[in-house]
Amino acid sequence: MKQRPDSDRVVITGLGAITPIGNSVDEFWSSIRSGRSGTGPITKFDPAEYQTKIAAEVKDFNPSEFMDRRDARKMDSFAQYAAAASVQAMRDAGLSDGAVDPERLGSILGVGIGGFETIESSYESLLSKGPSRVPPMTIPKLIANIAPGNVAILVNAQGPCYSITTACASATDALGDAARLLRCGEADVILAGGVEACITKLGVSGFNVIHALSTGYNDTPAVASRPFDKGRDGFVMGEGAGVLVLERLDHARARGARIYAELAGYGITCDANHLTAPHPEGVGASRAIRMALANGGFAPEEVDYINAHGTSTPMNDPIETKVIKQVFGEHAYKLKVSSTKSMTGHCIGAAGGVEAIACVLAIRDQYFPPTINLEEPDPECDLDYVPNVGVEGTVRVTVSNSLGFGGHNGVVAIARYQA
Repeated sequence: MKQRPDSDRVVITGLGAITPIGNSVDEFWSSIRSGRSGTGPITKFDPAEYQTKIAAEVKDFNPSEFMDRRDARKMDSFAQYAAAASVQAMRDAGLSDGAVDPERLGSILGVGIGGFETIESSYESLLSKGPSRVPPMTIPKLIANIAPGNVAILVNAQGPCYSITTACASATDALGDAARLLRCGEADVILAGGVEACITKLGVSGFNVIHALSTGYNDTPAVASRPFDKGRDGFVMGEGAGVLVLERLDHARARGARIYAELAGYGITCDANHLTAPHPEGVGASRAIRMALANGGFAPEEVDYINAHGTSTPMNDPIETKVIKQVFGEHAYKLKVSSTKSMTGHCIGAAGGVEAIACVLAIRDQYFPPTINLEEPDPECDLDYVPNVGVEGTVRVTVSNSLGFGGHNGVVAIARYQA
């Protein structure tokens, strides 16, 4: 890895997670290590008429653990998740009041869709009660930028504050954008990651009609998300938030912060090819990985682990496998690749944040997370996907891929911190 000046290096000092497999980082990681699926029957609405009746829902979430109940009532679930994960991350980083100049503290979050719950409930009010009875908080609850806005209010972050919407690449692009702002001196600390809460009638039906979701495992939901497996039939919708504290190394050192890892590289491209399908040759995704490696100063042979986009869709998984082979050559067969979406489902705008946390903890524990439900590999998917049971090993450099509708490709390279 090329060595930058301390003021130009970005490190990760705090983590926060609200996920289908745990509402804290410790719970999330324990579930990953035990290979536990977060998928079950949909409880947020009656799915009887829907092709897909399962999802990876956040469970037993209590927003009052992280914020005032009155404030929580003014937020859609996606903003509540963002606020909760951000509070966790700030606590984990030891950033109490006064630990960072508020004008140098930012909040940048990826949001794939936004307040679907509010859109649906407010539209129902419009139809049943008329335009004058639409709830007054409708717009402030549904707009995508309200997630980082609420976070900023909660932690007094007066620096850069905005949302990024690049579908399933949103959180990864938020991490990359935040790192750029830190490197150019616009902030000292930024809360970055992603959030989503679209397990709703419209969300599920919308993905169903484009044949994106799994429909064949309604009776056995725990095995529905099966990336790289021959029997996969679509992704499982997830939700939640993954937020990381990104910090300039000189600032982190000055306050004696514990450093998890370094966000060393970022790549961003667009396929410019199709609204919902990845490029069949994966040229955009390949280029994004190469950009992230070059940005971090890594040779492909230095990468030990890839957290794949790995959606469990018939189209994505073999193309992503092809992409990894294009970039890494023979080394593709030596490194470990896994999809933690096999456990969390696909958390859409939150996916890249949650999966970046998995990469950080893989480095901390020197552990490769598994891809569960991988029973019969697709012949086109012939890499080491860490099937079913995680393994210990040397993890120095990790890559996290995020590929979104619209042809968006975002990739981050997260490395073991070296002083």
